[in-house]
Amino acid sequence: MPTPFTDWLRRHAVPLTRLAPDAPLDDLEPLRDIIGDARVVGIGEHSHFIDEFSLLRRRLLRYLVERCGFTVLGFEYGFSEGIPLDTWARGGGTDDDLAAHLATAVPVGISAPLRWVRRHNRTASSPVRFAGIDIPAAGGSLLPALEPVARYLRRVDPETLPALETVMRTAASFAGGSAAVAAPAWARLPAADRDALTSALSRLLVRFRSLEPLYLSRGDRSAYDLALHQLEGALHGDYTFRAMAGLFAGDGLTADTSARDAYMARSVLWHLDHFPAGTRIVLAAHNAHIQKAPLSFDGHLTGLPMGQQLDRALGEDYFALGLTSIAGHTAEMRRDEKAPFGFTVTDTALEPPETGSIEAAVADTGSAPGIADLRRARAEVSDGPDRIRLQSTFVRTPVLDAFDGVLTTRTSTVTADLAL
Repeated sequence: MPTPFTDWLRRHAVPLTRLAPDAPLDDLEPLRDIIGDARVVGIGEHSHFIDEFSLLRRRLLRYLVERCGFTVLGFEYGFSEGIPLDTWARGGGTDDDLAAHLATAVPVGISAPLRWVRRHNRTASSPVRFAGIDIPAAGGSLLPALEPVARYLRRVDPETLPALETVMRTAASFAGGSAAVAAPAWARLPAADRDALTSALSRLLVRFRSLEPLYLSRGDRSAYDLALHQLEGALHGDYTFRAMAGLFAGDGLTADTSARDAYMARSVLWHLDHFPAGTRIVLAAHNAHIQKAPLSFDGHLTGLPMGQQLDRALGEDYFALGLTSIAGHTAEMRRDEKAPFGFTVTDTALEPPETGSIEAAVADTGSAPGIADLRRARAEVSDGPDRIRLQSTFVRTPVLDAFDGVLTTRTSTVTADLAL
């Protein structure tokens, strides 16, 4: 049965004629008015490891860089690990050594857009930068953040090194290629070791902030700001282990997993503050991270997404574009400690769209693939969809409030060449 929103969508959805990243870009031109002057455009996906979403992200990145002047590719990837990737994207090293930087990271569609950025930068007057935003190793290890902090402290405060080296030994004992490996290993540590790790990281962070004038007298502002944010990343990563353990045990605090998203949001703002004036960021992350409304399951508040925190900080300068599909398959990640990254990917058929979902509305109008300008819909329609796909299920959320736009494909296909 038609609804006011489906009627609106039928009139205003913007059709896409191509998915291929290297196709002509003219059909994306309506996106210019939809995103306006936003400084950060989050591009989501209802699941990692989906071919159509990977193709669309690369095409959208190309459009936003070539036609709209965006200058940074941000990614759901460790903040500290992103620094050498930025160097590589701007021409450092060789074309063939990207894999060495990604060898211990879960492949989440980062290689192809990075390679495009590097090719683009060969002839660009101003290079496109790369920016990681996540806690170290996306929760797989604290070491990528702690190792550069140790190098910094060796110069400005060597007295703290024994304490930091103890922290790093503990961190090394549970490090893995993903949170699915590291979190169970962290949980098996003696409680006293876990508490000592948190205590030492907290003491280091307080000292870092308290001795800022001393540190600046022994170094420069940029090095201090960088090391401080990396140390904050390690502490947020440690907190995330505790939050996830509580969530799985059923006794966690409400929305405790928000620590990771809070750091991701702060990382985006950090990059805006430290890159040149006029920086505009294309930000690739899961829909559950970019959305602007709280995340709830079964009526229980689970987390405050990065997108909600960016919306509070940036207002109209933040635009959240969710990617979803009407049908097809999705990549369900099943925990498996014997697998290299602590999980296996199961190619799972999607159920038909639920009544009340954005996918059902798009299916009713036949407007996929296409983009819905939900900022405009908010002003013109009183009631919108109340759910959207999340992997193979649907999560209830006020879609018109959670996203500023939704790009829907007819189908989704799980990437065939995953090496997990």
